[in-house]
Amino acid sequence: MSKTNNFVFKGLYIVAWVIFVGLCVEAGGLIVNFFFSLYKPEFIQNLYQKLDLTEMYKDSRLAFFGIYSFIIAISILKVCLFYIVIRLMHKMDLSKPFNTFVARRISEISYYTLSIGLLSYVARQLAENLMHHGFVTDNLNQFWADSQAFILMGAVIYIIATIFKKGIEIQNENDLTF
Repeated sequence: MSKTNNFVFKGLYIVAWVIFVGLCVEAGGLIVNFFFSLYKPEFIQNLYQKLDLTEMYKDSRLAFFGIYSFIIAISILKVCLFYIVIRLMHKMDLSKPFNTFVARRISEISYYTLSIGLLSYVARQLAENLMHHGFVTDNLNQFWADSQAFILMGAVIYIIATIFKKGIEIQNENDLTF
């Protein structure tokens, strides 16, 4: 492997770590917001992203818990996704990338990405439905605006995972014939 490729790979590894830490902070902040909104709603304006759903909580606890569950689940799935990416990048041998560890991690990445996309899509539809019933959900679009991109990305990564699995099968067959 050339020095440039190794440098780019290490740079991407650092970027993945930065994104992972940012997503951990976001997920943690949202969980803290959730508990403060239940017990001390007057502090919400001082918290992370100022996500204030107290009006929704007053009108319908079911809607409040449903929306917050989607928000927290999506943020935790994103953290898990980048944790798998970091594990993959940390253990992957670029001189021999076709192995079962890499194929499994790529498959997991595709499943998590597709799950994020589908969950985001369902949450967006729920938010639109709640908006038709008089709830204010405009400030929530940031959490699932990219649902279609995640679904498409999950499908593409699944195809790559399938190609990797087939490459491993061919590599194993070639190793047995020599």
